[in-house]
Amino acid sequence: MVTVKWLEDKSFLAKNGKSKQLEDSFSFLQGMNFPIYCFGIQSLEEDTSFEGISCIIEEEQSILDAVLLSQWEDRMLKDCFKYDVTTSEIKVVTGKMKFLCQLNEGQIKDHLSKSEGNTLLELDPFVFDCVKHQEELLFCLANSKKAKSELIPSASVPDSAVLVIINVTPIEYGHVYLVPCASNRLYRFLDARSTEIIARLAAEINNQSFRIFYNCYIPNCSGVYFEACYFPHPLPVEFRPAGTLFGASGRRGIHICSIIDYPIKTLSFQTTQNLKILAAAISEICFQLEEKNIQYNLMISGSGKKIFLFLQKTCAASHAISAWECGGYLLFRNRYQFDQVTEDAMVNRLSSFSLDDNNFEAVKQLCCSIASKFDV
Repeated sequence: MVTVKWLEDKSFLAKNGKSKQLEDSFSFLQGMNFPIYCFGIQSLEEDTSFEGISCIIEEEQSILDAVLLSQWEDRMLKDCFKYDVTTSEIKVVTGKMKFLCQLNEGQIKDHLSKSEGNTLLELDPFVFDCVKHQEELLFCLANSKKAKSELIPSASVPDSAVLVIINVTPIEYGHVYLVPCASNRLYRFLDARSTEIIARLAAEINNQSFRIFYNCYIPNCSGVYFEACYFPHPLPVEFRPAGTLFGASGRRGIHICSIIDYPIKTLSFQTTQNLKILAAAISEICFQLEEKNIQYNLMISGSGKKIFLFLQKTCAASHAISAWECGGYLLFRNRYQFDQVTEDAMVNRLSSFSLDDNNFEAVKQLCCSIASKFDV
């Protein structure tokens, strides 16, 4: 465990000042100061972005990881959550896939609706208008012009920030919302800047248990947001073999693989070179998928170095499944179903949501074509 050293930076406050008056959704932020974690520019100026971050010793906790966990645990002590997710039972389903299942009766009451199958279908889990209390916002993420990242103890929310907000009905330890916002409003689409700063969050937290998720299917949502939490075990999709579709020949280092023998069509994107370029490519791919009305989910793992793209068939948003379920982590509504679940049932469920073979081939071609534009 590291000791967080608060850094005073009056120059940051002078440069950014108070952001413009936020819309009504942000009324609880007005006049409030919060911790701000500022990403440095050093790693973005180098082609070896991850090398600049990976100087943290693997066994040593990063400052950003310590901040997120200490703030989240503080909210646990203050009873900000509707239940204690650490008491939820988790098991590994017998079989080669090693699906993970959780019995979470707390979420059933407050967060999810019943489905016809063995699991729970998600309602819109995030209504930003209902975030009314200052303690629900843990801290903010922002870019700065300084070389190294640093933590500012108290400042008003800057423009183009990402808000880190607790999920009061968590599915796992450390569950938070990551909400990009700028100039009086939430983002309405997944842009490259938001994708980059979210990937940088994963990289600088530098904790292999930490994963970030994005669901594109939420209807009537206030704006773009991500979710993140800590998983005690790798997710099943991360164990599956992969076949290379695109191996970068240029110096950007983007690699695209197709996940083999997995029930939902999945691609993985990886780089050992440049986080900024990977984020830009993913943003462009997601934009094209939305233009083509293809539902998808994202999962960022490996300390930001790997991004999984799950592809669902087009259907009513209320019948889509979440990114963590695509990854092989499923929630159950009662003990009987939790105890009786089988791998075959889980495979059939995920397969029923998967994109078909023909459209998957088209998506693979699209992804390789876009990646090639960034591989220069």
